[in-house]
Amino acid sequence: MVLRLGLLGAGRIGKVHAGAIAANPGARLVAVADAFADAAKALAASSGAEVRSADDIMNASDIDGVLITTPTDLHATMIEQAARAGKAIFCEKPIDLDVARVRNCLAVVAAEKAKLMVGFNRRFDPNFIELRRQIDIGAIGDVEMVSITSRDPGAPPADYIKRSGGMFRDMTIHDFDMARFLLGEEIATVYASASVLVDPEIGKLGDFDSASIVLTTASGKIAQISNSRRATYGYDQRIEVHGSKGLVSADNLRATNVEVANAEGYRREPLLNFFMTRYTEAYRNEIASFIGSVVDGKPITPTGEDGLKALVLAEAALKSAQEKRVVEI
Repeated sequence: MVLRLGLLGAGRIGKVHAGAIAANPGARLVAVADAFADAAKALAASSGAEVRSADDIMNASDIDGVLITTPTDLHATMIEQAARAGKAIFCEKPIDLDVARVRNCLAVVAAEKAKLMVGFNRRFDPNFIELRRQIDIGAIGDVEMVSITSRDPGAPPADYIKRSGGMFRDMTIHDFDMARFLLGEEIATVYASASVLVDPEIGKLGDFDSASIVLTTASGKIAQISNSRRATYGYDQRIEVHGSKGLVSADNLRATNVEVANAEGYRREPLLNFFMTRYTEAYRNEIASFIGSVVDGKPITPTGEDGLKALVLAEAALKSAQEKRVVEI
């Protein structure tokens, strides 16, 4: 079976997913929709697909599943529409910026018995997959502490900040998902300390650009997250997991691992500087997982519930930072 897919959203991430579909023999991109006609036409032309409206894609008999890469405020409505149309659904995070809206959306998905995967691509990064595998085979014993460093090369423009939902819902939400993924337990308490250290304009818009978060499970396991909207040395993505028998870690990636040493010291290439290059394989693996799960009838992961739980943690972190206290989940 070749899975026939429709793509809703022809922007930057839509193009990445279209490329992942093209590279997978188990799927074919049938149609593309976008509010900007030129964007849809360009992506359709390069992918061998047709341009159709979102409604046409939802109702098409020649399309089995949809990928939703539109602006966030359209996600929940499109998920519900696709679920009622009997489509398999892949949706970029978050499902919505409001927890109640997400719960209502997931109720529709459950009622329609639809398949929904939420785009937490970092679970599919080869380095983080191996890190999790080492945990699963007992290489470090029982997990006790997780440390996640996630720092962007630079802050996004003000227009993006205005509609992003804030740092915790937009950026840290990936780290909340990874913390759950690696701890193996649900989070019981959240404490966040956040500041505006990078750009005063971000503060004027009511957001933060620098944060440290401590998550604790009921059994006492701890996850520490360090976020910044500025890392002058590149896209800083590191994870360390400490256990009862040892430690496993995943370091940053560079274009090559070549190191030059001379009288001036040691020199290495800079870090990869953009999430699209750092997580190229993760995006490809993510879409391959979605396609494989639908074709083979296997459970999908990450689920809508994973998306909801990460958003709940984001809400708790924002409340903690604003009220300067520990928040219980």
